[in-house]
Amino acid sequence: MTDAAELLRRTRELLAAQPPATTGRLDFLRARFDAGLAWVHFPQGLGGLDAPRSLQAVVDAELEAAGAPDNDPRRIGIGLGMAAPTILQYGTEEQQQRFLRPLWTGEEVWCQLFSEPGAGSDLAALGTRAVREGDHWVVNGQKVWTSSAHVARWAILIARTDPDVPKHRGITYFVCDMTDPGVEVRPLRQITGEAEFNEVFLTDVRIPDSRRLGGIGDGWRVAQTTLNNERVAIGGMRLPREGGMIGPVSRTWRERPELRTHDLHQRLLRLWVEAEVARLTGERLRQQLVAGQPGPEGAGMKLAFARLNQEISGLEVELRGEEGLLYDDWTMRRPELVDFTGRDAGYRYLRSKGNSIEGGTSEVLLNIVAERVLGLPAEPRTDKDVAWKDLSR
Repeated sequence: MTDAAELLRRTRELLAAQPPATTGRLDFLRARFDAGLAWVHFPQGLGGLDAPRSLQAVVDAELEAAGAPDNDPRRIGIGLGMAAPTILQYGTEEQQQRFLRPLWTGEEVWCQLFSEPGAGSDLAALGTRAVREGDHWVVNGQKVWTSSAHVARWAILIARTDPDVPKHRGITYFVCDMTDPGVEVRPLRQITGEAEFNEVFLTDVRIPDSRRLGGIGDGWRVAQTTLNNERVAIGGMRLPREGGMIGPVSRTWRERPELRTHDLHQRLLRLWVEAEVARLTGERLRQQLVAGQPGPEGAGMKLAFARLNQEISGLEVELRGEEGLLYDDWTMRRPELVDFTGRDAGYRYLRSKGNSIEGGTSEVLLNIVAERVLGLPAEPRTDKDVAWKDLSR
């Protein structure tokens, strides 16, 4: 098994062969992937060396110290955090070879075509249809709340392939080319004034069967890998102390003593402690990931992330008073990235309202934690054994 010393040696060999100061960014990233230093826990030939996941930090620290470029992980977060683990687990060898390298280097951006207007919290009720025609599937339907669809080349897509069985059993998982005929991306304007999300219309989109992930009708099981990784990616981000939303409000408290009140002080102290507990819990969760796949614990982290962001941003607006209601860059932009901390307090307050919806609503995640973490009885589900076509909609 590859150990820390071996990884350090390989990293230094990469830096010697591809000096960051004189090597183009993309050339360096491709060389890093080919050297197995992208995801060290991935298999050899797929960006890794079959090493323990925990040793990724050895590589990252050495490269950072040398001034090596990274792959801009925030820009390609859906590909890294959701598509890649799913392709690794369920993709064919051909699919893995085709998609993983340009995904990791950022040459190809990914988005997620899961939620629909009538199937958000109850994702398994989705109605987008995929009908088999020879070696292709013809897909028709609408997806919504799709981050990065306006800049994405590929999408992970789930669609209904059998309406005659219960909803969870008639779904199949595909990779969709966002440049194909019949894929239409429309902006969704948000309360912030931006169009960070999209709705996507699929009209007679032809997807070859070779871009199916997993078995026909097995899409719900495949999607669970994506969703579990998504919740960890959203709620379990690695942060320094006072990273995330708590950082700006803490700085304001220190730098603006005239704004302080006793009541706000007590609330800030409570939220600072809760943010630090959440940060350390996230570290423990990442340590658990070293030993296997993410489980339902990610749902708890994502719940905490949403609640803390909303409470902290609300406190910051109260602390700043009238100026907290404003932000300078109100525009009709189509951003590639969401920047929670580099913007004004008014933006953070408005944008955080979506945290309890995106990546699974807080209500659904509470059920997941109750049933799969705490072992409480499941809620009665009367539609479990009813064919999807017979469900009321």
